[in-house]
Amino acid sequence: MAQPPLISTRALSKSYPGVKALDSVDFDLRAGEVHVLFGENGAGKSTLISLLAGANVPTSGEIRLRGDVVALNSVSDAQELGIYTVFQEFSLIPTMTVAENIFLGREPRIGPFIDHLKMRREAGRLLSERGFDIDPTLTVAQLTRAQQQMVEIAKAFHGDLSVLILDEPTASLSDKEVDNLFDFILRMKADGLGIIYISHRINEFARIAERVTVLRDGAKIDTVEMAATTDAALIEMMVGRAIADIYPTIAHNPGDVVLSMENLHAWGVHGVNLEIRRGEVLGVAGLVGSGKSRMFRAMMGLLPIQAGRVSLQGRDLTGLSTPQMMAAGLYYLTSDRKHEGLCLAASATENVSTDLMMGSCGNGLFIANGRIRQERARIFDHVELPERYRHKVTAQLSGGNQQKALFAKSFSHGSEIYIFDEPTVGVDMGTRAALYRLIGELAEAGKAVVVISSDLPEVMNIAHRLVVMAGGRVSAELQGDQIEESAILGHFFSETGTME
Repeated sequence: MAQPPLISTRALSKSYPGVKALDSVDFDLRAGEVHVLFGENGAGKSTLISLLAGANVPTSGEIRLRGDVVALNSVSDAQELGIYTVFQEFSLIPTMTVAENIFLGREPRIGPFIDHLKMRREAGRLLSERGFDIDPTLTVAQLTRAQQQMVEIAKAFHGDLSVLILDEPTASLSDKEVDNLFDFILRMKADGLGIIYISHRINEFARIAERVTVLRDGAKIDTVEMAATTDAALIEMMVGRAIADIYPTIAHNPGDVVLSMENLHAWGVHGVNLEIRRGEVLGVAGLVGSGKSRMFRAMMGLLPIQAGRVSLQGRDLTGLSTPQMMAAGLYYLTSDRKHEGLCLAASATENVSTDLMMGSCGNGLFIANGRIRQERARIFDHVELPERYRHKVTAQLSGGNQQKALFAKSFSHGSEIYIFDEPTVGVDMGTRAALYRLIGELAEAGKAVVVISSDLPEVMNIAHRLVVMAGGRVSAELQGDQIEESAILGHFFSETGTME
């Protein structure tokens, strides 16, 4: 007789006033498999896992654990039944040690006193058994993002864990850290653990997943075997249109060289020579640590330039501050919207208004409120940020809408050169399509556009010219038909500095 799924849902629904966030979803997870939840922002993924994690209660439908109906009225209910969720925002306390975080609320005791020695020893055992090389006496604040994630996962193994839910686990990890996480996932699969995996990074699925369930607008579209589907088919299910419709055809009308780097040296950048032209999208690809972002951060005054020259149509800009570079017509859109790009405690309206006051609506000592309102509305319409989200606190917006707000800020300065660093990180395909259209419109309007990206399909599909970075140097420059995957990957590990 076949074993029932570890966990399953039947007609599971969740409604809020005026919104049906989840609509009669059937889902199941088997022992020893990774089951991916895939969908755009707002598709229902977060709602579904919040119900399975006990963080929310369904409006209707049922949840079964090994065939038996269960009521998950709290996170602790779910954890007692062996269901543990590692959310994007960790629940760790930075000032406490790793051991203290792992045993928080369950500290071993000797009479009325905490047994710190046993707690450290048991924490070390939990970490080492998972393959995590972390000192349990360190404070969480001393750990990298990847190590903090490992500690969060280790907390799950106090009890009889059977279901582990990972929400965007690789969003802030390097390639090596991703490899380490996947090694752990494969070991846990072999031990019979069931893992629900939520990610926008479709290229990861084939490495770890058995099945993928696609959600759209709160409803289940389909569940498919990973081995029997393709990336294109998954994307079409997710967004309701073919992948060819995601990447726009951008007219290529390259003009004069508007910006150049000559023998640029900075921390992790070793003698880069590069030209940026009007009317084209220059893609910049490379592995983590290749220098692809650092050279532009140095150019923008965010890192010190050690040697070399940056010039704008013959004018020497080397060593100028970031505000001075922006005043000269350059805009750098950071890859870290939460810490560098946006004020999360302010609304999108307030974020964009601030940039308008510094940028295209600046008027000496006076604030042109009427013009700011007019420009702000035009920009929000242009980036397709819905009216209902414009006055919400930015921290409450989805990743896609936060990214649209970040793009809106970039359009507040009337810049001539746009440098987009990881412009679609953590956003769904529907939002990506909208952002790619904006990038295309800039290039076709004669602006110079740079797209720095770790997403190879992204740069391959939107760049007219592609620079590959390796070891802080330009390892290749490709154009037209030369921009194909095997050629790019071949240059990821080359540090010769040759040009093609």
